[in-house]
Amino acid sequence: MSKVFSKLKEEFLALLPPTIYFFVALHIVAFVRVLMLKGTGIAPTSTIKIAVAALILGKAVLLADMLPLINRFPNKPLIYNVAWKTVIYWLLSAVIHYLERLIDFWRETGSFVLAIQIILFVLIVMYCTMHELVRVIGREKVLRIFFGPMPIPQV
Repeated sequence: MSKVFSKLKEEFLALLPPTIYFFVALHIVAFVRVLMLKGTGIAPTSTIKIAVAALILGKAVLLADMLPLINRFPNKPLIYNVAWKTVIYWLLSAVIHYLERLIDFWRETGSFVLAIQIILFVLIVMYCTMHELVRVIGREKVLRIFFGPMPIPQV
């Protein structure tokens, strides 16, 4: 029983960072969507829908991270992995986003809204960059850099 509990705890703790990130990021996207669609009569996305989408994206990131092709450039500069993972995560988020919204937007506006995809792309680039920096620098050092105490400069 404790083995199952420890595995569930491990999965939960692994799911938490990307889910929290996407929860905040998707709220930003929802805010932009509200501003873009003001006066069209299209209802804004609820926090519950955003939470579900964040959980789906968080789990999708974890599943993608388990694929052998996701970490193709471990010994190259970080930009290689950031760019590669950004493309994969962005494609994944685009598929999820369009499956979720395609019929509603098409019915209401008669066209596809691409501005949201640009915002999602930027947010995913930011996530991939931070994820790779934490992987290379190390979690403890990143936490020290962001929250202190600052490491002593090396001379």
